[in-house]
Formats: sequence, structure tokens, C-alpha cells
Amino acid sequence: MLLPVLPFDRTFGQAHAAVGAIDDPTSCEYWRYCALDGNLCSSCGGSVNQCPPGSEISKVTWVGTCRNPTDGKDYLVSYNDCCGRAICDNAPFCNTNERERPGYRMGLHNDINWCMANTSQGYHCTVAALVGIAE
Repeated sequence: MLLPVLPFDRTFGQAHAAVGAIDDPTSCEYWRYCALDGNLCSSCGGSVNQCPPGSEISKVTWVGTCRNPTDGKDYLVSYNDCCGRAICDNAPFCNTNERERPGYRMGLHNDINWCMANTSQGYHCTVAALVGIAE
């Protein structure tokens, strides 16, 4: 007998991301977070692009292209997990998947614990650093 295989859900029962302003880096609605899957480091003692003290940035990353509604330009965003501390569960968990690619395209897929390449593999939170303007 064959059983159907269902997709894996990392939203932990959350129907929607936290509501907030597109220019608030502590909100899942912040424009840089268009392809972010994880807890916001900006709510865990870090910033949009810096890991909190005691954690280290992942050695591997995934990328996304997000549109800044203020200037109408598309930006390449590097998403890095911050590793080495327990999960920051008091921060918003965001699961945005704009233009996400299937899992076999590793660098374009956000449903992976990217701390796997670090010595300390515990996931803490995720940052979103601007790489440049997408052209």
C-alpha cells in the first residue's frame, strides 16, 4: 500500500506572519524579509544584518530578491542564520517565501538549517544583509 507524502510545514501552526510596517525591522512585514524563514535577530539583541552577541553567522546562506517600496528598486538580500545559541523564541517567526525555489536549489531555498556548516549547529535567529541592487 502506498501512502501520499505531504509537504513539511515549518510555520508551527501560524497562519500569517506578524502584522507590521514595511519599514519596521522588528516586523515580518519589513521589505527585506520577503524570503526570510526564521526568527528575527532584530528582536533578539542583534540587528537586521548583525547576529546577537554570543552567536555567530552561518558559513552558508540563501539569497532572495526583495523590492524596496520606498525607491521601487529590487535588492539582492543575503539571509544568514545566526548559530551557537538556543533558538530565540521571543522574536517573531517569519515564513515568507516570495520567489522561493524547490529544495534541490539549495542556495535559493529557505527551509534548511544553514547552521549545519558551523561547528556549533544550534539555530538562534536570522539576519537579512543587503548585497546590492539586482539588475
